[in-house]
Amino acid sequence: MIAHLARDTGNRGARTSRRRLHAFAIAALVVAAGGAGMLAQQPPAARDLHDMVLEAPNSRTIDKGDQSHIDEGKRVLVRNDAEWTALWQQHAPDRPRPAIDFSKEMVVGLFMGSRPTAGFSTAVISATAGNGVLMVRYSETFPAPGRVSAQVLTFPYDLVAIPKASVTDVKFEKVLK
Repeated sequence: MIAHLARDTGNRGARTSRRRLHAFAIAALVVAAGGAGMLAQQPPAARDLHDMVLEAPNSRTIDKGDQSHIDEGKRVLVRNDAEWTALWQQHAPDRPRPAIDFSKEMVVGLFMGSRPTAGFSTAVISATAGNGVLMVRYSETFPAPGRVSAQVLTFPYDLVAIPKASVTDVKFEKVLK
C-alpha cells in the first residue's frame, strides 16, 4: 500500500500521496505503540457519539474534605432541592447549604464513611451521560502502608456539581490508582 501511494504522478497527486503516506505512518506508529486499544479501554458509554462528558471545566467542587457527618460510605446523585436539603442536613447541618440551580445542575456526592486515621480522600474524576445512564468515575486514596498518620477519625467526602442530564440510572465506577 505504501508503494502504491508513493507512485502517484503530478505535483498535486504527489502532495496528496505524501499526506496519505504520513497519515498512514502516524497511524502505524500509534498502533505499534499500543494506541489501538485506547478505544477498547474506554467504558462502552464513552464510545457512543451521543454521549455527553460532564467533567472539568463543566463541573465544580461544592465541598470537599474529611469531616462529614455522614459516617457510612455512600455514593449519591442529587437531582432536586428536596434531596439536596436532606443530604446537606446529614452531611453538614451546622453550616449553610450552598445554593444549587437544579434546572441546570445535578450534584454527585461521594462519602467514604468513618476512617480511623488521616490520609484518606475521595474524588470525582469524571461523569459521562449516555443512553439514559450517568457513569461516574471516582477515586479513593488511602494512607501509604507504614507511614505515620494522625490518629483521628475522618469522614472523607467530595460533592461536585455537574451539568443536568436526562438520566434514569446512575453507575459509579471506582478507578484504581
